[in-house]
Amino acid sequence: MSAGVLRPPYPPMEARLVEELPQGPEWAYEPKWDGFRCLAFREGKSLELQSKSGQSLTRYFPEVVDTLRSVPARRFVLDGEIVVPVNGHLSFDDLLQRIHPAASRVQKLAREHPAQLVVFDLLMDGAGRILAELPLRERRRRLEAFAAHELVGIEGLRLSPATTDIATARKWLAMTGGTFDGVMAKRVDLEYRSGDRTGMEKIKRQRTADCVVGDFRYAASAPVVGSLLLGLYDAKGLLHHVGFTSGFSAAERQKLLTRLRPLVKPPGFTGRAPGGPSRWSTKRSTEWEPLEPRLVAEVRYDHFTGGRFRHGTRFLRWRPDKKPRQCTMDQVTGGRRAGSAAARLVEPR
Repeated sequence: MSAGVLRPPYPPMEARLVEELPQGPEWAYEPKWDGFRCLAFREGKSLELQSKSGQSLTRYFPEVVDTLRSVPARRFVLDGEIVVPVNGHLSFDDLLQRIHPAASRVQKLAREHPAQLVVFDLLMDGAGRILAELPLRERRRRLEAFAAHELVGIEGLRLSPATTDIATARKWLAMTGGTFDGVMAKRVDLEYRSGDRTGMEKIKRQRTADCVVGDFRYAASAPVVGSLLLGLYDAKGLLHHVGFTSGFSAAERQKLLTRLRPLVKPPGFTGRAPGGPSRWSTKRSTEWEPLEPRLVAEVRYDHFTGGRFRHGTRFLRWRPDKKPRQCTMDQVTGGRRAGSAAARLVEPR
């Protein structure tokens, strides 16, 4: 432990993705929050929010800045996650909307749905002592003492729960919806390894869904299939575009085109349709063909929010045994109750 100042940009400790929760007395577990990673630096009147990539988040979350300025301690560096609670769960879509060039828009969104900072590490304490070289078990003890003394009663700041109990970690991993994005496993005997992935692991619950192939896009470089556009039916029977799957080999793309061409027929999606071209798109990559809703694909995904898969999905297999009308939204929204229960950990009290 040493005296001094940590200043941005300071690379946060990162994690490597693994399939299973590690076990043993050297591991502690925390929820993986569905938000923006954030390092908060305070030195007197100066306060800076830094993203995982080293960019400033300060202008996009003025309410978080104001909240941190209300902390009695005049010096500290906190590691945490910025989240936006909305209607009982954490909304990543509302979080994304904050990255906007207009200050008036940012202020409006901050008033409508204030962001919070969920804190899980203390890198510099109120006395200016740098704690990054201490093992996690000691940093966590000091973080809890800091929170009990400095953060009590301050809305918008929450201490993330942590446990050494693997059963509790498994319960967190089972929670779905727009709150927990998985579980973080951290070595309690290691120092804070800035910019490094050793000593911390993330486990994300991979889920599967059966989706209707409603359209396909051509590849940008050749007249073959680039991606399959996926759809799910709502309670009214409308087929909504929810994402895409790709990653097929060159040979598979050509075979797919042969399979899909006989099914080309409008309208494709009858509910929410794919968005228009972006400035990064080539002419061919924006060409898509509507299909009869006859093919069902099973895909693996990691997160569903705002009516769509967060990232591209992984194609697993065709499901000729499934009727397209069986591909409904409740496959991906059925876990909202668990997500809401988890969100109460950061909802205002």
